[in-house]
Amino acid sequence: MSSSVAGIEPPPAPAVPSSGSTGTVAARPAAAGTVGAVVGADGRARCPWGLSAPEYVEYHDSEWGRPVRDEGELFERLTLEAFQSGLSWLTILRKRPAFRAAFAGFDAGVVAGFGPADIERLLGDAGIVRNRRKIEATIVNARAVLALDRPLPELIWSHRPPRRARPAILADVPAKTAESVALAKGLRAAGFVFVGPTTAYALMQACGLVDDHLADCWVPRPPE
Repeated sequence: MSSSVAGIEPPPAPAVPSSGSTGTVAARPAAAGTVGAVVGADGRARCPWGLSAPEYVEYHDSEWGRPVRDEGELFERLTLEAFQSGLSWLTILRKRPAFRAAFAGFDAGVVAGFGPADIERLLGDAGIVRNRRKIEATIVNARAVLALDRPLPELIWSHRPPRRARPAILADVPAKTAESVALAKGLRAAGFVFVGPTTAYALMQACGLVDDHLADCWVPRPPE
């Protein structure tokens, strides 16, 4: 893969807003060719993509890679990963509050009942990504959640791979794995759409099925 984490673009510049400040504090420059964790102005080493914008810093430090087992939260992550396809993940993070409002807090039971009028409403909502195929896919996937013969968290977490060492550099992070291929296949067999092995792996990273924070990143490893 390229030097980016699956589902997340590499940062355009190593600058982050300081905590509690409206100013921007430049990160300490990494040595030429370094693609491991980068030490920011706050003294913490982070995965390089986690330094490029305030939203990335917060997402990297407090959310990405933390285990998610709630059905609604997993449905949200699955939906947002699908919407991110072809776009910057930063765009999705900035629009997430609008997505939550537009899709009833990602309550699959409510979204499954969306009809043509709701699709038109969503296509007119400038706060979200107005893509008809992705909107319709979200409704299809909500109905698939309700039709499952076991809970969505159980389906997704059944594809968790054995715990492994954290990658040393971004080049060690895969775009997909055998487990993400199997997860995508399982989701599609259950009626889900707009989910392939790469999207499935990004979901696994985001929801803590795998821990792809770099070895020198300050974020603690989640418990076994």
